[in-house]
Amino acid sequence: MALRRVIRTLSELCVTVGALIVLFVGYLLYWTGVQAGDAVAGQLDTLQQEWVDRPADVAPPAAPQDPAPGPAPAPARYADGKGLAVMYVPRLGRDWEWPVLEGTRTGTLKKGLGHYAGTARLGQTGNFSVAGHRRTYGDPFKDFPRLRPGDAVVLTDGTTWFTYRVDRAPYRTVPTDIGVIDPVPRKSGFTGPGRYLTLTTCDPEWGSSHRLVVWAHLDATQPVTAGRPRALAG
Repeated sequence: MALRRVIRTLSELCVTVGALIVLFVGYLLYWTGVQAGDAVAGQLDTLQQEWVDRPADVAPPAAPQDPAPGPAPAPARYADGKGLAVMYVPRLGRDWEWPVLEGTRTGTLKKGLGHYAGTARLGQTGNFSVAGHRRTYGDPFKDFPRLRPGDAVVLTDGTTWFTYRVDRAPYRTVPTDIGVIDPVPRKSGFTGPGRYLTLTTCDPEWGSSHRLVVWAHLDATQPVTAGRPRALAG
């Protein structure tokens, strides 16, 4: 009788644990996506409204020139947690559109992609570095391994379009390899100062023991008033 009671208790525990696991997986697969969808839409709407309300006498920044030799100056800081740009990656889908916010804290990455504080400003000399979830919270970088050399990564700050071009297929490294976001990223193949972009996400798909990294260089700029760049056509 005692053995039967023990078996029944264990069985009930197994059922309970199984149900909790199913609920947790459902939360990761579905509910975080719902939360992210609402947050991302809100960030995109906020950015668009800010750009519409921007004073008309604020001129777009001049197209970047070739960088001067020597170390890049420390970038002026964006406001922590605030949206600063919208990113488009045609390789990841025609409708792939994500806001970029300042900082890479957990709460920030629930609302979009995160710009590594202290790295270059968008389009400027140095390394504009961005992190995003591979899975959960909208799965922005779920298809990250599909990126290939020559792929366009397009960003806008509301006045200018910045088109970067990927230089190599995703590189796998460990989370402690912070050199990937240096002004001239290690192992990127870049040999001197330039206007670079780094994208990072977790690997494997449902883990975080490693990071996948893609590096790109600034290929072209144009004012928003000139229309969408060719990389987004079609």
